[in-house]
Amino acid sequence: MLVLLPPSEGKAASGRGAPLKPESLSLPGLTPARETVLGELAELCAGDEEKAREVLGLSEGLRGEVAKNAELRTAGARPAGEIYTGVLYDALDLSSLDAAARKRAARWLLVFSGLWGAVRVNDRIPSYRCSMGVKLPGLGALGAYWRAPMAEVLPEAAGDGLVLDLRSAAYAAAWKPKGEVAGRTATVRVLHAPTRKVVSHFNKATKGRIVRSLLTSGSAPEGPAELVEALRDLGYEVEAESPAKAGKAWSLDVLVAEVH
Repeated sequence: MLVLLPPSEGKAASGRGAPLKPESLSLPGLTPARETVLGELAELCAGDEEKAREVLGLSEGLRGEVAKNAELRTAGARPAGEIYTGVLYDALDLSSLDAAARKRAARWLLVFSGLWGAVRVNDRIPSYRCSMGVKLPGLGALGAYWRAPMAEVLPEAAGDGLVLDLRSAAYAAAWKPKGEVAGRTATVRVLHAPTRKVVSHFNKATKGRIVRSLLTSGSAPEGPAELVEALRDLGYEVEAESPAKAGKAWSLDVLVAEVH
């Protein structure tokens, strides 16, 4: 199983670990593209601070993020699962998983990123600020930039099992499963049951809980239909829509009665 996650906007501090080694990251086929984005971002942020802040869409209060990006090659690195914070990752709470669940997380979870393309939670990275929606001066929109390298690398990473896609729209733009891979992909929405509306906070929190439930239960559904049954067994109210034709992803709605 491969679980596709968005990153978090906010991130923990880099810490004092050894600096980034781009060649050590998972999905080595993405290394040249990562080096290009890293170079463009670091150069931008080492130059005109105001221009960098404008390109990155940062408020005055986040001015310090520019300086942080300028030092990405020398900053300490930590496992990505420790760098990413926020609602989804708080609910997922990787640090409290037992050993078996942590091993599953290392195998299953793939976090998409405007800077790295995608990383495993055990990949060591520094803290950074660069969303998929950024348009770097030399590269253009990162969502579009990553499509070609992702198309080369991600089908192999998906293997022959279930792909559970929990990404937000901006990160989903970087890679869309196609053909046979799409047929075993399930996308998930979390809806407030009484209103049938998506609410950002509990959407993220519920997705984090879903992933944690799968990791801790040891459930490893082989396809979308099996995922529906697994989630129901874990106590989730799920409505599923199978694709009308081959080569399309399944759509799952998880209904939540309370916003929390």
